[in-house]
Amino acid sequence: MTSSTAARPTDELELVLALRVGDENAFTKLVHQYQSAMLQVALTYVGSRAIAEEVVQEAWLGVLNGIGRFEGRSQLKTWIMRIVINRAKRRGSEEARTLSFSEMQVRRDDSGPSVEPGRFRGPADPWPGHWWSPPANWAGMPEARLLSREMFDQVRLALDGLPERQREVITLRDVLGYTGAEVCNVLAISDTNERVLLHRARSRVRAAVERYLEQ
Repeated sequence: MTSSTAARPTDELELVLALRVGDENAFTKLVHQYQSAMLQVALTYVGSRAIAEEVVQEAWLGVLNGIGRFEGRSQLKTWIMRIVINRAKRRGSEEARTLSFSEMQVRRDDSGPSVEPGRFRGPADPWPGHWWSPPANWAGMPEARLLSREMFDQVRLALDGLPERQREVITLRDVLGYTGAEVCNVLAISDTNERVLLHRARSRVRAAVERYLEQ
């Protein structure tokens, strides 16, 4: 295990050096490794897959143009994702100019409750703060429905409806499988902030899925 861990920085350094001298095989390897994740990240900021693909292409140009300035202070993956996020945010801002002010506020608002307040007992109840309507147990739900295309579409809609910062965190953590520390590095946020955003995002997605399953 020690040798595997020690080999990673060397492999990354070799890849960076190869990219700097224009090694096409090194670039192809990088594209295969990160293209899908870059597209998923871009989709959290822009409104269509076509625009997200354009963002990714711009990001790759940014990687090639900037690889000579990469100093290794962060992982190569982190550096690449920051480039994608910066490009995607710029395109997303251009799209947002067509939205009303109220729509922009909803997209950016991270301060709302994670769970609808009406699902908890009020202060006058003998059990204040306890559930009126606890989270559903999906253990008895047919697996075919939980794994259906329609369910996937509902989850995607729920993700698209999240405030931007929550959508960033849950995409990196639950869609792309990043660790909490990696998410903090990519988004330059604190560990506490990452946990709060992830909790709120997961709660809202779960609530959306519950509403769909109750239909």
